[in-house]
Amino acid sequence: MKAGVVGIGGALPETVVTNADLEARLDTNDAWIVKRTGIRERRHLDGGRTLTDLGAEACSMALADAGRDPADVDRLFVCTLTPDRYMPGLAPGIGDQIGATKAGCIDLNGACAGFLYALDQAAGLVESGRAQLVVVCGAEALSRITDHADRGTAILFGDGAGAVVVAPGDLDRGCSTFELRSEGAHGDLLYADGEERLMRMDGKEVYVHAVARMVEATEAALVRAQITLDDVDLFVAHQANARIIESAARRLGVPAEKVVMNVDMIANTSSASIPLALWHAERDGQLQPGDTVALASFGAGFTWGAGVITWKEHAQAGA
Repeated sequence: MKAGVVGIGGALPETVVTNADLEARLDTNDAWIVKRTGIRERRHLDGGRTLTDLGAEACSMALADAGRDPADVDRLFVCTLTPDRYMPGLAPGIGDQIGATKAGCIDLNGACAGFLYALDQAAGLVESGRAQLVVVCGAEALSRITDHADRGTAILFGDGAGAVVVAPGDLDRGCSTFELRSEGAHGDLLYADGEERLMRMDGKEVYVHAVARMVEATEAALVRAQITLDDVDLFVAHQANARIIESAARRLGVPAEKVVMNVDMIANTSSASIPLALWHAERDGQLQPGDTVALASFGAGFTWGAGVITWKEHAQAGA
């Protein structure tokens, strides 16, 4: 038996912050932001809902999509670097809200690469027989740690949550083993410390590393999965900004029609970006059961990774 993704869900705050809104308080404009990032708007939590609420909505949607009972969830992994409180983490509260009464619930912080790290952990638990149903959620409120007076970063980040359900099945591929890497020597290029609690970033250096590392990891993941780019139906990279995604796709040789992009609508949502991109791609008809999807991400730490999955292979097989 192999582990596969069987459900998807997403949730976004109601408050939309457009580039025009940022023009009113920053030395910037819509054309400048779009040219450099591809971002047109982002969502921010405004105090009416918590990140726990947003994560619970995404997880409940994913379980409903999978046709699974929350009471049967064995593990809930919530990837976040912006929890509602320092402790407890988001996961226990989300588990309580969705009715995952038997689940072990824990937060994981892998920055923007967190979702791939957690998905790999979920697949490993399922394939080892230690779990039968695992929910992986990326939930971020990056507006909490954004310096809203800094033109270089205030334009980049948004809030949101996305989740997938992982379960076993008689699958051809399911979730292939991921290529996961880290390099702590570059931690000072993108960080938020315990004193200031605001993100600081050397944008040019992060750009160079992000493109190179995602390309390297994706190529290695394809070799591990024993496929080529010709076999890939969609490329879903961390939605950091459009230029990074486009550069990585160009170096890999992925045609534009196979590249998923929703950064224009929600900006960089860190660990939530890949599940939200998958959610939007499926809703837009770009992603179908049985599709081969290459995933790639890069985040602070540095942490990065890539992997290949077959999308909802159980549905294609009629399971």
